[in-house]
Amino acid sequence: MLGLNKKDTSLLMFVVALSLFAPIILNIFPKDSGFAFFNGGYPDLMQRFAIFGIFAIGFNILFGLTGYLSFGHAAFLGVGSYAAVWMFKLLNYNILPALILSVVVAGLVSVVIGWISLRRSGIYFSILTLAFAQMMYAIAYSDLFGRWMGITLTNGETGLQIYNNDPQILLGNGPTSPHLFGLEMGARKVLSIGPWEFVFPVGYYLCAILLILSFYLSIRIFRSPFGLMLRAIKSNQTRMSYTGLNSKPYTLAAFVISGMYAGLAGGLLAAMDPLAGAERMYWTESGAVVIMTILGGVGTLIGPILGAGTIKYMENIISKMNEKLLHDWFSFLPESLEYAMVWLASWFTGEGWHMTQGVLFMLVIIFLPGGLVQGGQKLASRFRRNKADDTATNATPAE
Repeated sequence: MLGLNKKDTSLLMFVVALSLFAPIILNIFPKDSGFAFFNGGYPDLMQRFAIFGIFAIGFNILFGLTGYLSFGHAAFLGVGSYAAVWMFKLLNYNILPALILSVVVAGLVSVVIGWISLRRSGIYFSILTLAFAQMMYAIAYSDLFGRWMGITLTNGETGLQIYNNDPQILLGNGPTSPHLFGLEMGARKVLSIGPWEFVFPVGYYLCAILLILSFYLSIRIFRSPFGLMLRAIKSNQTRMSYTGLNSKPYTLAAFVISGMYAGLAGGLLAAMDPLAGAERMYWTESGAVVIMTILGGVGTLIGPILGAGTIKYMENIISKMNEKLLHDWFSFLPESLEYAMVWLASWFTGEGWHMTQGVLFMLVIIFLPGGLVQGGQKLASRFRRNKADDTATNATPAE
């Protein structure tokens, strides 16, 4: 099906089902229950699941297949956002031209950065990409190029926004918010079933469709001769060079494809909220996608999606836990023990959610170096083994 083998088709169908039914899956608790806090099925969070899933899938094509660890991929995320907002300012709010320009500009920038950075490998490559990203962050934050040209290019620390006096030459009487040929990204359908409430946002489903397409493309890349060549480079690049093969065109192609994925993610961020700021280029965003990919499973197909979903869920849910909520949860305990538990939990919630992320990351690295995908594989293997043991035990012995 679609040029995929049975295993890859099953994996694609799983991602399709996960993406399309996310508004239901992520709202498993009734809206008025005490556990409704843990529901993640609201539009902004679901959009970030899909967008950063695309970002991580692209990063995994570079890191997972070639072994080149980039600490500067946030540069392409930011470039994509700026390109999309400029299309909104110059043309109209239709997201299609904005997304196309985001991918193209990010691809062009990644060609330049990749061509220079790939002259080195290992930690030197990583430091070069980090340096480029921080330079681009500093340029965007200060609007250096804009000041040289006498125009506002990134609008500095304020960020690039859309104003009433922008040209928008194709706006006419069309929508005044991001849309796809009239279908506004902010539109949503609310479905109430008993105590449950499910929200189906248009913006999320656009991101979900692009996530599915991005995932399908990554499968084709992984299974292609090109992907096999990238794996060979990762396995032993020195030996490949001894055969007379020039590996740089392959690694540069992987770098550019990865950068274009990041540009698409940046364009989608701007499409959901038409604002672009320099903070999207900061090194912490580059570090976040590294953590997402390692947490999910480097070099696996679905790992980056799982890692991105886990990190974004923790960032948006655990970070919102405050002391009042913790006191409500531990109110059944004696007062002294209640305050002790709240004090302990506050280290890992609210502003301390990074502590929870760090503990989870360390546990995965120590016990599941293959990421969450390896954990799932171990559970499935154990379940199959137990089932086989039960079948063998219950079998009737031969007479």
